[in-house]
Amino acid sequence: MMGKSRYIGYVGTYTKKESKGVYRFELDLDEKKLRNVELAAELDNPTYLTVNQDNSLLYAVSKEGEEGGLTSFRLDQQTGDLHQLNSQASPGSAPCHVSVRSDDKLVVSANYHTKQAEAYLTNEDGSLQPAKPVIHEGSGPHERQEKPHLHYAGFTPDEKYVIVVDLGSDTITTYQPNDGQLEQVSIWNAKPGSGPRHIVFHPNGEYAYVMTELSNEVIVLQYKENGTFEDVQYISTIPEDFTENNQGSAIHISSDGKFVYAGNRGHDSIAIFKVLEDYTVQFVDWTKTEGDWPRDFVLDPTEQFVIASNQNSNTLVLFERNHQDGTLSLLQKDVYTPEPVCVKFLTK
Repeated sequence: MMGKSRYIGYVGTYTKKESKGVYRFELDLDEKKLRNVELAAELDNPTYLTVNQDNSLLYAVSKEGEEGGLTSFRLDQQTGDLHQLNSQASPGSAPCHVSVRSDDKLVVSANYHTKQAEAYLTNEDGSLQPAKPVIHEGSGPHERQEKPHLHYAGFTPDEKYVIVVDLGSDTITTYQPNDGQLEQVSIWNAKPGSGPRHIVFHPNGEYAYVMTELSNEVIVLQYKENGTFEDVQYISTIPEDFTENNQGSAIHISSDGKFVYAGNRGHDSIAIFKVLEDYTVQFVDWTKTEGDWPRDFVLDPTEQFVIASNQNSNTLVLFERNHQDGTLSLLQKDVYTPEPVCVKFLTK
Protein backbone atom coordinates (compact mmCIF):
# COMPACT_ATOMS: atom_id res chain seq x y z
CA MET A 1 0.00 0.00 0.00
CA MET A 2 1.14 3.62 -0.49
CA GLY A 3 -0.93 6.07 1.48
CA LYS A 4 -4.71 5.94 1.51
CA SER A 5 -5.18 7.22 -2.03
CA ARG A 6 -2.83 4.80 -3.78
CA TYR A 7 -2.27 1.09 -3.96
CA ILE A 8 0.78 -0.71 -5.26
CA GLY A 9 0.36 -3.64 -7.62
CA TYR A 10 2.73 -6.10 -9.27
CA VAL A 11 2.71 -7.78 -12.66
CA GLY A 12 4.26 -11.15 -13.43
CA THR A 13 5.40 -11.45 -17.05
CA TYR A 14 6.92 -13.59 -19.74
CA THR A 15 10.42 -12.39 -20.62
CA LYS A 16 10.50 -13.70 -24.17
CA LYS A 17 10.52 -10.29 -25.90
CA GLU A 18 10.73 -6.94 -24.11
CA SER A 19 9.99 -7.72 -20.48
CA LYS A 20 12.80 -7.90 -17.93
CA GLY A 21 10.93 -9.47 -15.00
CA VAL A 22 8.47 -8.38 -12.28
CA TYR A 23 6.87 -4.97 -12.78
CA ARG A 24 5.30 -2.61 -10.28
CA PHE A 25 2.53 -0.05 -10.83
CA GLU A 26 0.35 2.32 -8.81
CA LEU A 27 -3.42 2.67 -8.78
CA ASP A 28 -4.37 6.27 -7.99
CA LEU A 29 -7.78 6.05 -6.30
CA ASP A 30 -8.48 9.78 -6.52
CA GLU A 31 -7.62 10.15 -10.20
CA LYS A 32 -8.88 6.64 -11.04
CA LYS A 33 -5.73 5.95 -13.07
CA LEU A 34 -2.91 3.46 -13.34
CA ARG A 35 0.50 5.11 -13.10
CA ASN A 36 4.24 4.50 -12.97
CA VAL A 37 4.63 1.05 -14.47
CA GLU A 38 8.28 0.18 -13.86
CA LEU A 39 10.60 -2.77 -13.42
CA ALA A 40 10.66 -3.96 -9.80
CA ALA A 41 12.95 -6.99 -10.09
CA GLU A 42 14.88 -8.56 -12.95
CA LEU A 43 13.86 -12.20 -13.26
CA ASP A 44 13.48 -14.76 -16.06
CA ASN A 45 9.83 -15.63 -16.86
CA PRO A 46 8.18 -14.68 -13.52
CA THR A 47 4.75 -15.39 -14.95
CA TYR A 48 2.95 -15.82 -11.63
CA LEU A 49 3.33 -14.08 -8.28
CA THR A 50 1.82 -14.14 -4.83
CA VAL A 51 2.09 -11.71 -1.90
CA ASN A 52 1.77 -12.85 1.72
CA GLN A 53 -0.94 -11.61 4.06
CA ASP A 54 1.02 -8.78 5.76
CA ASN A 55 2.60 -7.54 2.50
CA SER A 56 6.15 -8.32 3.67
CA LEU A 57 7.00 -11.11 1.20
CA LEU A 58 6.53 -11.75 -2.52
CA TYR A 59 7.10 -15.10 -4.21
CA ALA A 60 7.52 -15.41 -7.98
CA VAL A 61 7.89 -18.39 -10.27
CA SER A 62 11.20 -18.13 -12.11
CA LYS A 63 13.54 -19.78 -14.57
CA GLU A 64 17.30 -20.08 -14.25
CA GLY A 65 18.90 -21.48 -17.38
CA GLU A 66 17.62 -25.03 -17.78
CA GLU A 67 16.01 -25.05 -14.33
CA GLY A 68 12.75 -23.69 -12.97
CA GLY A 69 11.47 -22.92 -9.50
CA LEU A 70 10.59 -20.03 -7.20
CA THR A 71 12.29 -16.83 -6.06
CA SER A 72 11.52 -15.12 -2.75
CA PHE A 73 11.64 -11.38 -2.08
CA ARG A 74 11.42 -9.16 0.99
CA LEU A 75 8.92 -6.43 0.17
CA ASP A 76 9.20 -2.82 1.31
CA GLN A 77 5.58 -1.76 1.86
CA GLN A 78 6.27 1.97 1.70
CA THR A 79 8.23 2.05 -1.56
CA GLY A 80 7.15 -1.23 -3.11
CA ASP A 81 10.80 -2.18 -3.63
CA LEU A 82 11.68 -5.87 -3.82
CA HIS A 83 14.84 -7.29 -2.21
CA GLN A 84 15.68 -10.82 -3.33
CA LEU A 85 16.11 -13.39 -0.55
CA ASN A 86 16.84 -16.61 -2.44
CA SER A 87 15.78 -18.98 -5.22
CA GLN A 88 15.13 -22.69 -5.36
CA ALA A 89 15.22 -24.41 -8.74
CA SER A 90 15.30 -27.90 -10.23
CA PRO A 91 15.68 -29.24 -13.80
CA GLY A 92 12.81 -28.38 -16.12
CA SER A 93 10.52 -25.47 -16.93
CA ALA A 94 9.39 -22.87 -14.42
CA PRO A 95 6.09 -23.42 -12.55
CA CYS A 96 2.98 -21.50 -13.63
CA HIS A 97 1.35 -20.84 -10.25
CA VAL A 98 2.39 -20.12 -6.66
CA SER A 99 0.55 -19.61 -3.33
CA VAL A 100 1.69 -18.92 0.24
CA ARG A 101 -0.06 -20.02 3.41
CA SER A 102 -1.13 -17.27 5.83
CA ASP A 103 1.49 -18.28 8.43
CA ASP A 104 4.22 -17.85 5.76
CA LYS A 105 5.62 -21.29 6.61
CA LEU A 106 4.55 -23.12 3.45
CA VAL A 107 4.64 -22.14 -0.22
CA VAL A 108 3.21 -24.35 -2.99
CA SER A 109 3.59 -24.27 -6.77
CA ALA A 110 2.11 -26.03 -9.80
CA ASN A 111 4.10 -26.88 -12.92
CA TYR A 112 2.36 -27.12 -16.30
CA HIS A 113 5.27 -28.91 -18.00
CA THR A 114 6.91 -31.21 -15.44
CA LYS A 115 3.73 -32.88 -14.04
CA GLN A 116 4.78 -31.76 -10.55
CA ALA A 117 3.26 -29.87 -7.66
CA GLU A 118 5.90 -28.69 -5.21
CA ALA A 119 5.80 -27.71 -1.55
CA TYR A 120 8.44 -25.45 -0.01
CA LEU A 121 8.94 -24.95 3.69
CA THR A 122 10.28 -21.49 4.50
CA ASN A 123 12.98 -20.15 6.78
CA GLU A 124 12.38 -17.48 9.45
CA ASP A 125 13.11 -14.65 7.00
CA GLY A 126 10.69 -16.05 4.40
CA SER A 127 13.37 -17.54 2.16
CA LEU A 128 12.65 -20.92 0.62
CA GLN A 129 13.93 -24.36 1.55
CA PRO A 130 14.34 -26.98 -1.22
CA ALA A 131 11.12 -28.21 -2.83
CA LYS A 132 9.35 -31.44 -1.99
CA PRO A 133 7.55 -32.55 -5.19
CA VAL A 134 4.65 -34.85 -5.97
CA ILE A 135 4.22 -36.18 -9.52
CA HIS A 136 0.83 -36.42 -11.21
CA GLU A 137 -0.20 -39.07 -13.74
CA GLY A 138 -3.07 -39.18 -16.21
CA SER A 139 -4.39 -37.67 -19.44
CA GLY A 140 -7.59 -36.55 -21.13
CA PRO A 141 -9.35 -36.73 -24.52
CA HIS A 142 -8.31 -33.26 -25.76
CA GLU A 143 -5.18 -32.91 -27.91
CA ARG A 144 -3.61 -30.77 -25.19
CA GLN A 145 -4.26 -33.42 -22.53
CA GLU A 146 -1.53 -35.87 -23.51
CA LYS A 147 -0.17 -35.73 -19.95
CA PRO A 148 -0.81 -33.88 -16.67
CA HIS A 149 -0.63 -30.09 -16.97
CA LEU A 150 -0.88 -28.67 -13.46
CA HIS A 151 -2.09 -25.06 -13.51
CA TYR A 152 -2.92 -24.13 -9.92
CA ALA A 153 -1.74 -24.94 -6.40
CA GLY A 154 -3.33 -23.19 -3.43
CA PHE A 155 -4.95 -23.63 -0.05
CA THR A 156 -8.48 -24.38 1.10
CA PRO A 157 -10.08 -21.56 3.12
CA ASP A 158 -9.27 -23.30 6.44
CA GLU A 159 -5.75 -24.01 5.06
CA LYS A 160 -6.04 -27.62 6.16
CA TYR A 161 -5.47 -28.82 2.60
CA VAL A 162 -3.57 -27.94 -0.57
CA ILE A 163 -5.62 -28.00 -3.79
CA VAL A 164 -3.94 -28.78 -7.13
CA VAL A 165 -5.84 -28.24 -10.39
CA ASP A 166 -4.68 -30.34 -13.35
CA LEU A 167 -5.80 -29.22 -16.81
CA GLY A 168 -4.21 -32.28 -18.45
CA SER A 169 -6.10 -34.99 -16.59
CA ASP A 170 -9.33 -33.08 -15.75
CA THR A 171 -8.76 -33.44 -12.02
CA ILE A 172 -8.62 -31.49 -8.80
CA THR A 173 -6.49 -33.24 -6.19
CA THR A 174 -6.68 -32.50 -2.48
CA TYR A 175 -3.47 -32.94 -0.48
CA GLN A 176 -2.71 -32.74 3.21
CA PRO A 177 0.64 -31.06 3.84
CA ASN A 178 2.75 -32.95 6.37
CA ASP A 179 6.03 -31.23 7.22
CA GLY A 180 6.16 -29.93 3.66
CA GLN A 181 5.29 -33.27 2.05
CA LEU A 182 2.01 -33.38 0.15
CA GLU A 183 -0.06 -36.47 0.98
CA GLN A 184 -3.03 -37.23 -1.28
CA VAL A 185 -6.49 -37.09 0.31
CA SER A 186 -8.90 -37.23 -2.64
CA ILE A 187 -9.31 -36.64 -6.38
CA TRP A 188 -12.31 -34.97 -8.03
CA ASN A 189 -12.86 -35.63 -11.75
CA ALA A 190 -14.19 -32.92 -14.05
CA LYS A 191 -16.10 -33.59 -17.26
CA PRO A 192 -13.59 -35.20 -19.70
CA GLY A 193 -11.93 -32.64 -21.95
CA SER A 194 -12.97 -29.62 -19.89
CA GLY A 195 -9.43 -28.73 -18.76
CA PRO A 196 -9.88 -27.17 -15.30
CA ARG A 197 -7.39 -24.35 -14.77
CA HIS A 198 -7.97 -22.16 -11.68
CA ILE A 199 -10.24 -22.31 -8.63
CA VAL A 200 -11.62 -19.75 -6.16
CA PHE A 201 -13.57 -20.44 -2.98
CA HIS A 202 -16.71 -18.64 -1.86
CA PRO A 203 -16.13 -16.66 1.37
CA ASN A 204 -18.35 -19.15 3.23
CA GLY A 205 -15.80 -21.88 2.49
CA GLU A 206 -18.51 -24.30 1.38
CA TYR A 207 -18.52 -23.70 -2.38
CA ALA A 208 -15.86 -23.21 -5.03
CA TYR A 209 -15.78 -21.97 -8.62
CA VAL A 210 -13.48 -23.45 -11.26
CA MET A 211 -12.51 -21.93 -14.61
CA THR A 212 -11.94 -24.42 -17.41
CA GLU A 213 -9.48 -23.56 -20.17
CA LEU A 214 -10.60 -26.04 -22.82
CA SER A 215 -14.41 -26.11 -22.49
CA ASN A 216 -14.69 -22.43 -21.43
CA GLU A 217 -16.95 -23.02 -18.48
CA VAL A 218 -17.34 -22.09 -14.85
CA ILE A 219 -17.90 -25.16 -12.71
CA VAL A 220 -19.66 -24.66 -9.37
CA LEU A 221 -18.51 -27.16 -6.73
CA GLN A 222 -19.67 -27.94 -3.24
CA TYR A 223 -16.69 -28.35 -0.93
CA LYS A 224 -16.74 -30.69 2.06
CA GLU A 225 -14.65 -30.43 5.24
CA ASN A 226 -12.95 -33.73 4.43
CA GLY A 227 -11.38 -32.17 1.34
CA THR A 228 -13.75 -33.62 -1.28
CA PHE A 229 -15.80 -31.85 -3.97
CA GLU A 230 -19.14 -32.45 -5.66
CA ASP A 231 -20.10 -30.70 -8.90
CA VAL A 232 -23.25 -28.59 -8.86
CA GLN A 233 -23.28 -26.62 -12.13
CA TYR A 234 -21.45 -26.12 -15.44
CA ILE A 235 -22.05 -22.82 -17.26
CA SER A 236 -20.40 -21.40 -20.39
CA THR A 237 -18.26 -18.26 -20.24
CA ILE A 238 -18.58 -17.37 -23.93
CA PRO A 239 -21.52 -16.63 -26.27
CA GLU A 240 -23.14 -19.66 -27.94
CA ASP A 241 -22.40 -18.26 -31.39
CA PHE A 242 -18.70 -17.56 -30.71
CA THR A 243 -16.86 -20.23 -32.71
CA GLU A 244 -13.31 -18.87 -32.81
CA ASN A 245 -10.51 -20.10 -30.57
CA ASN A 246 -11.08 -19.28 -26.92
CA GLN A 247 -9.17 -20.39 -23.86
CA GLY A 248 -10.48 -19.72 -20.36
CA SER A 249 -7.98 -17.91 -18.16
CA ALA A 250 -8.43 -16.51 -14.65
CA ILE A 251 -11.33 -16.64 -12.20
CA HIS A 252 -11.93 -14.36 -9.21
CA ILE A 253 -14.75 -13.72 -6.74
CA SER A 254 -15.73 -10.56 -4.89
CA SER A 255 -15.10 -10.70 -1.14
CA ASP A 256 -18.84 -10.42 -0.43
CA GLY A 257 -19.35 -13.61 -2.43
CA LYS A 258 -21.90 -11.97 -4.72
CA PHE A 259 -20.08 -11.97 -8.08
CA VAL A 260 -17.75 -14.31 -9.95
CA TYR A 261 -15.55 -13.03 -12.79
CA ALA A 262 -13.99 -15.26 -15.47
CA GLY A 263 -11.47 -14.35 -18.17
CA ASN A 264 -11.73 -15.34 -21.84
CA ARG A 265 -8.70 -15.35 -24.13
CA GLY A 266 -9.92 -15.20 -27.73
CA HIS A 267 -13.28 -13.64 -26.99
CA ASP A 268 -11.04 -11.21 -25.05
CA SER A 269 -13.52 -10.51 -22.33
CA ILE A 270 -14.34 -10.89 -18.68
CA ALA A 271 -17.57 -12.81 -18.10
CA ILE A 272 -19.57 -11.60 -15.09
CA PHE A 273 -21.76 -13.93 -13.05
CA LYS A 274 -24.09 -13.26 -10.15
CA VAL A 275 -23.99 -15.77 -7.29
CA LEU A 276 -27.52 -16.92 -6.43
CA GLU A 277 -28.88 -17.99 -3.05
CA ASP A 278 -28.05 -21.63 -3.73
CA TYR A 279 -24.47 -20.58 -4.75
CA THR A 280 -24.99 -21.46 -8.41
CA VAL A 281 -24.25 -18.60 -10.79
CA GLN A 282 -26.29 -16.64 -13.32
CA PHE A 283 -24.69 -14.88 -16.30
CA VAL A 284 -24.80 -11.07 -16.13
CA ASP A 285 -22.62 -9.59 -18.88
CA TRP A 286 -19.39 -9.67 -20.87
CA THR A 287 -16.91 -6.80 -20.70
CA LYS A 288 -14.31 -6.56 -23.46
CA THR A 289 -10.76 -6.18 -22.15
CA GLU A 290 -9.74 -3.71 -24.88
CA GLY A 291 -6.78 -5.87 -25.82
CA ASP A 292 -5.54 -9.27 -26.94
CA TRP A 293 -5.42 -12.42 -24.77
CA PRO A 294 -6.44 -11.34 -21.22
CA ARG A 295 -4.31 -13.74 -19.17
CA ASP A 296 -5.37 -12.45 -15.76
CA PHE A 297 -7.21 -9.68 -13.91
CA VAL A 298 -7.52 -8.60 -10.31
CA LEU A 299 -9.89 -6.72 -8.02
CA ASP A 300 -8.11 -3.94 -6.15
CA PRO A 301 -8.25 -3.94 -2.31
CA THR A 302 -11.30 -1.61 -2.30
CA GLU A 303 -12.96 -3.78 -4.98
CA GLN A 304 -14.03 -0.57 -6.68
CA PHE A 305 -11.73 -1.37 -9.59
CA VAL A 306 -10.63 -4.29 -11.76
CA ILE A 307 -7.31 -4.36 -13.64
CA ALA A 308 -6.93 -6.76 -16.56
CA SER A 309 -3.68 -7.84 -18.24
CA ASN A 310 -3.67 -8.35 -22.02
CA GLN A 311 -0.67 -10.57 -22.69
CA ASN A 312 -0.40 -10.27 -26.47
CA SER A 313 -1.08 -6.53 -26.69
CA ASN A 314 1.21 -5.65 -23.74
CA THR A 315 -1.35 -3.62 -21.83
CA LEU A 316 -3.06 -3.19 -18.49
CA VAL A 317 -6.66 -1.96 -18.54
CA LEU A 318 -8.54 -0.30 -15.68
CA PHE A 319 -12.26 -0.76 -15.05
CA GLU A 320 -14.56 0.62 -12.39
CA ARG A 321 -16.76 -2.02 -10.74
CA ASN A 322 -20.39 -1.57 -9.76
CA HIS A 323 -20.83 -3.22 -6.35
CA GLN A 324 -24.59 -3.61 -6.86
CA ASP A 325 -24.77 -5.43 -10.19
CA GLY A 326 -21.12 -6.46 -10.66
CA THR A 327 -20.73 -4.76 -14.04
CA LEU A 328 -17.50 -3.13 -15.22
CA SER A 329 -17.00 0.26 -16.88
CA LEU A 330 -13.86 1.18 -18.81
CA LEU A 331 -11.71 3.93 -17.26
CA GLN A 332 -8.27 3.56 -18.85
CA LYS A 333 -6.75 1.31 -21.51
CA ASP A 334 -3.46 0.75 -23.32
CA VAL A 335 -1.27 1.14 -20.22
CA TYR A 336 1.94 -0.32 -21.62
CA THR A 337 3.26 -3.29 -19.65
CA PRO A 338 5.43 -5.85 -21.47
CA GLU A 339 4.10 -9.42 -21.77
CA PRO A 340 1.82 -9.23 -18.71
CA VAL A 341 0.44 -12.41 -17.19
CA CYS A 342 -0.44 -12.23 -13.49
CA VAL A 343 -1.61 -9.13 -11.59
CA LYS A 344 -1.50 -8.84 -7.78
CA PHE A 345 -2.09 -6.03 -5.30
CA LEU A 346 -0.65 -5.53 -1.88
CA THR A 347 -3.55 -6.42 0.38
CA LYS A 348 -5.31 -3.96 2.66
